Amino acid sequence: MNNKLFALIFLSGIIFFNTIMAQDRNEQYRPEFHFSPKSNWMNDPNGMVYFNGKYHLFFQHNPNSSKWGPMHWGHAISKDLVSWEEQKIALAPDSLGAIFSGSAVVDKNNSAGFGENALVAIFTHHNSAIEKEGTGLHQYQSIAYSNDEGKTWTKYKGNPVLPNPGIEDFRDPKVMWHEPSQQWVMTLATKQTITFYGSTNLKSWNKLSEFGEGYGAHGGVWECPDLISFDHDGEKFWVLLVSINPGGPSGGSATQYFVGHFDGKTFKPLENKTKWVDYGADNYAGVTWSNTGNKRLFIGWMNNWNYANIIPTQNWRGAATVARELQLQKIDGEFFLSSNPVPEFEKLVSPLATFSNHKLKGQLDLSKNIQKTDGVFKLELVLKETRDFSIVLANEAGNELLVGYDKKSDNYYIDRTKSGKVNFEPGFAARHSGPRIAKTREISLTLLVDAGSVELFADDGLTVMTDLFFSEKKMNKLYIRSVSGITITQLKYSDVQKK
Repeated sequence: MNNKLFALIFLSGIIFFNTIMAQDRNEQYRPEFHFSPKSNWMNDPNGMVYFNGKYHLFFQHNPNSSKWGPMHWGHAISKDLVSWEEQKIALAPDSLGAIFSGSAVVDKNNSAGFGENALVAIFTHHNSAIEKEGTGLHQYQSIAYSNDEGKTWTKYKGNPVLPNPGIEDFRDPKVMWHEPSQQWVMTLATKQTITFYGSTNLKSWNKLSEFGEGYGAHGGVWECPDLISFDHDGEKFWVLLVSINPGGPSGGSATQYFVGHFDGKTFKPLENKTKWVDYGADNYAGVTWSNTGNKRLFIGWMNNWNYANIIPTQNWRGAATVARELQLQKIDGEFFLSSNPVPEFEKLVSPLATFSNHKLKGQLDLSKNIQKTDGVFKLELVLKETRDFSIVLANEAGNELLVGYDKKSDNYYIDRTKSGKVNFEPGFAARHSGPRIAKTREISLTLLVDAGSVELFADDGLTVMTDLFFSEKKMNKLYIRSVSGITITQLKYSDVQKK
């Protein structure tokens, strides 16, 4: 072998090695059991619909960059809500604009004329050329349909089906069939209110009513609404989800909700009190699947607009929360929305260690367990009484992520101040808190920890918190600490297999 050939092979080997190492570094925070696109940008979940045994997840996607850009509808399919297969792009920009957020329904009775059981997507066209004109008329609603279970889509020639009446933020249609009034109802974000529209054919829409002025949080624009029903003790109640950015309880993006009644025209809340689906910083724009019967299945975008474009990942940006089942609970005469991981999530779980009736004052070291799972795990904890405690994830680099309960404030918290890479955005290093809503003496919680995220479900999902973190090394140490002392009624530590 001559020297030039040897040098060429040697140089090629170095380039290949460096490429692999770079890819490994870029994938350091890739979720193990959450959905994320194979590459590039993801934000809001869209068009979620269940049909013929498959859950369809569409999502805001820029296939050409890991930063926000011209919006397409990406597409993934699952049979169980935990294992996802990414599909080809479903909807791409056209002469009417980019494809912003929306929803999808099964048109069982062919009301739109596209065929029986056609899937119909209802979405916002965002026209940047019109936006530059400054008229505020750059967002309007359009539809597309599929007759092959979402494999291919045809945009309706009569788009847009709902022109902009002069509202700058006019977007994110969530459509459902309202049986009592025999019409499709569109729940639409309109600046800082929600406007309801009705239609019998998904093509012609008439305004029904507005809601929002003087209600809830108004720190930012209202987005991605969803109107869903629940039966509670023989009575029907409606919950209106409204995402807001900024203005969330942990800064930036978050989703509030209102409980009330809906008669096919008007939504009337039971109270004027701001409540949040998730008190963490990283669950936004979540909505529910359509065509799931009495189940209300929810998924959100696991990120925050405060730093979404600059989180320290490279090949991809954005992931979804775990799929969650929503329920309506009544606590001391007041309604609250609860959420927990869907039962199907247990397919991924393998118990490794359990404790019961363990008195702890000081520290319990579970590090040998976390090392078995490579830092990706599920922890279930039941405490006999409400006393201060913290769950600590740590590593040799000195990074620490704290999840716990503070009795004085009666709050749960996630503290990512020292969790690793935190300087890419001024507000990222923070301690986030969520109120304890349950009134029981006993505390129960479930903690899901992935490569770069933690999801806390406390007291049967009454208090939920979701936060991202970016540790410099994998979290391979795990402790439970309590200075005042706690009694662990039950602790279960489990491995979570890759989806």
